[in-house]
Amino acid sequence: MGRYVFKLPDVGEGIAESEIAEWRVKVGDKVEEDQPLVDMLTDKASVEISSPVAGIVLELCGKAGDMAAVGGPLVILEVEGAGTKGADEAHAAAKAAPAPAPASPSPESRVPSPGPSESRVPSPGPSESRVSGPEPHQGLPRPAGEKPLASPAVRRRAQDLGIQLQFVPGTGPAGQIRHEDLDAFIARGPGAAGGAAPAMRAKREGVEAIKVIGVRRKIAEAMQRAKQRIPHFAYVEEIDCTELETLRKQLNEQYGKERGKLTLLPFLVRALANAVVKFPQVNVTFDDDAGIAYRHAALHVGIATQTPNGLMVPVVRHAESLDLWQTSAEIKRLANAAREGKAKREELSGSTLTITSLGALGGIVTTPVINAPEVAIIGVNKMVERPMVRSGQIVIRSMMNLSSCFDHRMVDGYDAAEFIQYVRAQLENPATLFIE
Repeated sequence: MGRYVFKLPDVGEGIAESEIAEWRVKVGDKVEEDQPLVDMLTDKASVEISSPVAGIVLELCGKAGDMAAVGGPLVILEVEGAGTKGADEAHAAAKAAPAPAPASPSPESRVPSPGPSESRVPSPGPSESRVSGPEPHQGLPRPAGEKPLASPAVRRRAQDLGIQLQFVPGTGPAGQIRHEDLDAFIARGPGAAGGAAPAMRAKREGVEAIKVIGVRRKIAEAMQRAKQRIPHFAYVEEIDCTELETLRKQLNEQYGKERGKLTLLPFLVRALANAVVKFPQVNVTFDDDAGIAYRHAALHVGIATQTPNGLMVPVVRHAESLDLWQTSAEIKRLANAAREGKAKREELSGSTLTITSLGALGGIVTTPVINAPEVAIIGVNKMVERPMVRSGQIVIRSMMNLSSCFDHRMVDGYDAAEFIQYVRAQLENPATLFIE
């Protein structure tokens, strides 16, 4: 038998390190060749790493949330045969070395280190022991600093009922409150003995310290970096979507069963695909370290998607080449893959312009954060029916605010306004969406 040191392979994009997201095995487990060992996180994608050999797990070289260096020891296995050269030294080093610290972000994106993972820090409070003294009077609060005696079961029940034990007289030993005392207190009602005791609700105590790891840490770093380095310019315009909604409903009635229902997003994507031809400075990714702006002929639209693991941005590639139904189907496919954790790394990177839509939740205006290295982001707000004046008449129209933010280093305010006005004109006159 020998020891085999499995080193972290390059999981893509030439990165130097990757975060351990979740272990699939534990020490002592027997693993087969190609059996999943661990999920590693790069950017916002989770990559499954499998074992190249069969064996027994001797050592896991890190815990969830740690950063592992590419080419460094990840798992040490006991295998048939001689194992790998230097395995004993690697095993000793893995046990002796402290857990790898997270990669130091650039000064502009450094955030305070969070506390221990998932630990509970109780709020300081008086001792649980009962202060000697006379028995409490019925319905009156105990003296300050004196906590009532009760079993955990009684405390939980009182909390569920919204009763403060401070007001409940106890008939057990040393005034301990029992279930019968709770029953009696409930039967008397909140205004019984001793005058009017107000209806009580339990106080919540305790502070939970949660270590920020995984996707949440990546999101935190990206958002802080974007806000620190990008001078955001916000611009909001209201859009009359009445004609667009009429067209959308007609298309859904005629083609919905065979081609799927259309939402607003495919129309907005089409409008953006047309607009970036006229305003190429918006369809740009900016490498501010190198001082180079890359203008893209293709429009790769990021769709901000909320998932159980946090915000992700799957990418609809070459949106300019898709029709409305193809765009709709691709948005649904990518959003579902992101929510189910099945999106591939290449499906979560490479966008040139991002759309974020919170309209379903309401909201009048948003100021979304630019998804660096892009230079613009478009926010869709809630559509509502409002009375508007048209040709001197008050009419009901379907109105929606379109919020946007631009990187002011790359996009001048005048150009940003012209860009949004061009998008507005297309959405308000939807026939123009289909003119090349």
